[in-house]
Amino acid sequence: MKDLVIIGGGPAGMSAALSAFDCGIKDILILERDSHLGGVLQQCIHNGFGLQKFGEELTGPEYAFRYEEKIIKSGIEVKLNTMVLDITEDKTVTATNPHDGIFQIKAKAVILAMGCRERPRGALNIAGSRPAGIFTAGTAQKLVNTKGLLPGKSVVILGSGDIGLIMAKRLTLEGAKVKGVFELMPYSGGLARNIQQCLNDFNIPLRLSHTVVEVHGKERVEGITVAEVDEKRVPIESTKEFIPCDTLLLSVGLIPENELSKSANVKISPVTNGALVDQNRQTSVSGIFACGNVLHVHDLVDFVSDEAEIAGKSAAKYINNDLSDSTEINIFTDGKIRYTVPQRITDLTDVKVYFRVNNIYKNVNIKVTDGINTLLTKKRPKVSPGEMESVTLKNDHLKNVKELHFSLEVV
Repeated sequence: MKDLVIIGGGPAGMSAALSAFDCGIKDILILERDSHLGGVLQQCIHNGFGLQKFGEELTGPEYAFRYEEKIIKSGIEVKLNTMVLDITEDKTVTATNPHDGIFQIKAKAVILAMGCRERPRGALNIAGSRPAGIFTAGTAQKLVNTKGLLPGKSVVILGSGDIGLIMAKRLTLEGAKVKGVFELMPYSGGLARNIQQCLNDFNIPLRLSHTVVEVHGKERVEGITVAEVDEKRVPIESTKEFIPCDTLLLSVGLIPENELSKSANVKISPVTNGALVDQNRQTSVSGIFACGNVLHVHDLVDFVSDEAEIAGKSAAKYINNDLSDSTEINIFTDGKIRYTVPQRITDLTDVKVYFRVNNIYKNVNIKVTDGINTLLTKKRPKVSPGEMESVTLKNDHLKNVKELHFSLEVV
């Protein structure tokens, strides 16, 4: 029996563990499938991490090490090279590693912090054979940054997520020629700063409303055919263009790793593919919490740490039978706002609600109502899908409220 078991030893898992530890929970176990803590940060050697949490720019490994040091000093138990196989509703965790074999642990509370994975080529239905030279952007990042291997010399990138943008710059610095970044949507999925620093500063073209329709080559990629797409995202035949290259990187979205969540009968959002949670980051299953990219994909690791701290504190309260659920307020969105986290509020406290929009909008009012009365409005000069937004609802906003509606009005 453990008080708290945390699945995943990345930034979310470590932050959650330290938060719970600081709240008095000492019997904590982190289960991590990799050979070290830190998760994907270990391969993110670029800077830009830590500005929110530490007030300075750190690389990914430096940011992870700040937390790993604290984990070691606290004495929190960690099992590395450990794959979790199953979680049940009664919080029984089944895992395996080379040292212990298959084992089970009963926990008073569980925090899900498994992160996310990249969407592969098989999900895209791109015509062509299966030659060498097709990588997800994250795989290419690991090859370059941790193995010292260059995946190719002439590169095309499909998708303008942050990993793809960062790899455009990284491969250019390593001597590869990045011929362009092609994005299906009419807007980029990455942060504005990454578009500037990774593409514009290196004269790498970004072509919106374009996609790869065919891969050429038998043994190795020899080129790709791209085409512009119409408003329904259907390729326009007359715009097809062949681009010679030896490598195609895919940066086409991240999928939260929620197979274990589903085995515990945690309800999953059809929009985020993460758990449905309240402001405490508690899922639909009592005593199981979720945080980080397994819940929804974040822009900055600093925000992952913030959210994980909420989950850690809430798990500590749950273990001590001190977690309040005095109300049930469900949150609804209008479509322009794709989703919110949390999706429901269960206590009348100040709550910071994060959300993403479905397109680029300028000069907007973010509006929160109870279905009839306007509770809060917030003006923004510009919002975009690549950047998380938030509003803080005060205790007074939530009194006598049965439901909340988030909408976006273009002024």
